[in-house]
Amino acid sequence: MSSIKRIKVGTASCGIAAGSQAVFDALTRCAGDIPVVGVGCIGHCYAEPLVEVELQDGSSVFYSKVNGTDETAKSILALSEEGRFVIPQRRAELEHIFVTRLAGRIVPTSLEEYKANGGFKGLTRALTMTPEAVVEEVKQSGLRGRGGAGFSTGMKWSFLAAKQVPEKVMICNADEGDPGAFMDRSMMESVPYQVLEGMMIGAWATGATKIFIYCRAEYPLAIKHLTIAIEEMQKAGLDQLPGRSKPVEIVIKEGAGAFVCGEETAMINSLEGRRGTPRFRPPFPTDKGWNGLPTSINNVETFANIPPLMADGWEKYASVGTEKCKGTKIFALAGDLQNPGLTEVPMGATIAEVVYEIGGAIPGTVKAVQTGGPSGGCIPADKFDTKIDYDSLGALGAIMGSGGLIVIGNHRCMVETARYFLSFTHRESCGKCTFCRVGTTRMYETLERIVAGQGCEEDIAFLEDLGQKIKKGSLCGLGQTAPNPALSTIRYFRNEYLAHVKDHACDALVCPALVDVKLDTEKCIKCKLCIKTCPVGAIDKETFKVDNTKCTKCNSCIEVCPKHAISRVRKNNQ
Repeated sequence: MSSIKRIKVGTASCGIAAGSQAVFDALTRCAGDIPVVGVGCIGHCYAEPLVEVELQDGSSVFYSKVNGTDETAKSILALSEEGRFVIPQRRAELEHIFVTRLAGRIVPTSLEEYKANGGFKGLTRALTMTPEAVVEEVKQSGLRGRGGAGFSTGMKWSFLAAKQVPEKVMICNADEGDPGAFMDRSMMESVPYQVLEGMMIGAWATGATKIFIYCRAEYPLAIKHLTIAIEEMQKAGLDQLPGRSKPVEIVIKEGAGAFVCGEETAMINSLEGRRGTPRFRPPFPTDKGWNGLPTSINNVETFANIPPLMADGWEKYASVGTEKCKGTKIFALAGDLQNPGLTEVPMGATIAEVVYEIGGAIPGTVKAVQTGGPSGGCIPADKFDTKIDYDSLGALGAIMGSGGLIVIGNHRCMVETARYFLSFTHRESCGKCTFCRVGTTRMYETLERIVAGQGCEEDIAFLEDLGQKIKKGSLCGLGQTAPNPALSTIRYFRNEYLAHVKDHACDALVCPALVDVKLDTEKCIKCKLCIKTCPVGAIDKETFKVDNTKCTKCNSCIEVCPKHAISRVRKNNQ
């Protein structure tokens, strides 16, 4: 134990959900004088709870999937070989840890530790430069907004900087409404000072006097860490910029969970206390934003790029990525893969590298990936050699979005997948424009009919036609991208749509209306677990046959059967 310097436990949301608090408590009880601290997420969420043992010689030993017992704690303190975790070599080769280099490595709320690991070097350098030079540095770097649109960050900052007014506003979009996306949450929980430092650099470059952080109320740990970090910065005077009579005001606004408030003008409306609906543009926010003041908005990951960019210089930043897309991108991996979590890869990495090499999905078992959240597109497996950048994904009918990447296995139905995402976007429409309000609802209703076995071939043409009209006629990005799941699945998986509307069959055996549940009496051992589990009494107690007129296709019987004697089959195939 004398060789141990410190023990770090991953206590971000992913770690806590996996039981890291019990691990932290057990290690604290058993560690004696050895410090035990909570840190953020290093991206390997699939391996949580994670423990890192820092040794006196500067090296570290990792342990994964740690349980919260004193016995395990003592084993770790003895540096046991059992349970050690090694980052896969191939993953280490593919990743480029730049923005996330301190995530999971330092105590999130410790200002001293952040400084000791290079924190605020970017701001210090920026303050030796003129605001104009900082804007030019960001332009030269090629950094594009990581919120999804991919607009030049330096260009956006220059628009705000050009406004000669005494008050300007900068907003951090921390709403992160995409299901399956958790990049921004992780950064705010793990390195809140890095996000705030990026915003202070932005305030210096643009002349912003007020900063808003619009964060989802569902992110309590992120809000807690940001609040502590703001207070510590204020005590240290790090909210004060040279030549200004008063500090930069930093305000956290908790969002109520409206997906549309991720759109910048809807977010501004919400910050003003109004209903979160988008505004017509022009005027653009940099001309007239919050309370009529010039306003610039970037998301969490964009701001988190700024401190290391400024510390290292634009040349080093621009040396990574592709010609049109510089730097790295953080992705939240979820779905049908072995290693869900976060990864940071250089722009230009292929989908295959992220899905198979990093995510651990098994080649041949994956049908598609869905990028860009519920408004993104589904990309088939035969296109996985595509490089990840804004333009390449756009050419496939998808978007990068904020960085959610959901892997879809072969056992999934792509029509049901489209219906699922449209069920979200049509509910989240603010209703301001007719194409989005009515159009997405009609698309959802059509997909509902198709998966219910009541569709016809004309429905496919209707979806394609209406989808294009919604994209052209909607006011904001929600409506302009909402048809993407349906349009991309029709484009690449038309055969599945045709099977649904012509044969009234779901080959993936997913859509309840198009499948039956069958019990193989030869495999059945009559243990009656299925009968006890069935919530609607659909299995006959004597014959053990399934009455599919009663069956709700809840899969309960399939899950409990010890002999795998129950399965889904095509309807009327008993």
